[in-house]
Amino acid sequence: MALSLTRAPKVLPTRTQRAAPCPKVQQPRSRKAMVCKADASFIGSPTNLIMVSSIGACLFASRFGLAPSVRKVAQPLKLSDREVLQTTGDPAGFTATDVLAMGAAGHAIGVGIVLGLKGIGQL
Repeated sequence: MALSLTRAPKVLPTRTQRAAPCPKVQQPRSRKAMVCKADASFIGSPTNLIMVSSIGACLFASRFGLAPSVRKVAQPLKLSDREVLQTTGDPAGFTATDVLAMGAAGHAIGVGIVLGLKGIGQL
């Protein structure tokens, strides 16, 4: 194993140089010259339909007792009831916690479906 000598790196000059000035951004001359366009191409797309249906299915399942919620247990799971201190105006006892939990689950399922379909080239 041979040792090799290398030169020391060159020292940067002590005097700083000014950077080139930034080009000025042209501002529109009037408000009428500005164009603002909303792109609504996502609405009705296959990705949108997958997300809406997966979130809706999770919310539907929890609201009607097919998936567990804060107040009700799922019928097929045979879990025990517990006392909950949240109040709600919904006749079935569907709370904000249920909406957040099932919305998150629906998003996770929908993203999995979309990424899976994109991975195999079907979307």
